[in-house]
Amino acid sequence: MDPISLEDLALLEVLHSIDQGVELNAGQSEVRQRMVESGLAVDDEEGIKLTSAGIELCKSLQHRVAADTQAAKVLQQREGDAAQTPEADRNPAVGTMS
Repeated sequence: MDPISLEDLALLEVLHSIDQGVELNAGQSEVRQRMVESGLAVDDEEGIKLTSAGIELCKSLQHRVAADTQAAKVLQQREGDAAQTPEADRNPAVGTMS
């Protein structure tokens, strides 16, 4: 599984900002417009709000980030375990005479 892309991380940041009611910065205006056009958010007199599709995408991306973080921890743990295991334990053929 490939790690989450930077574009998806940026999208998650914008989705999360909208969900929390944080004012978006000028650099996020293009993303904001694309979100409205794609139905992920609505922009009205009360400000920008996520649609149900935007909320679901936000949850999905948050789960992906959490899964990627957990996978990285597991891989790091395995690498640490492998580094601590003597070569003879990892490869039973090492150290034996034929």
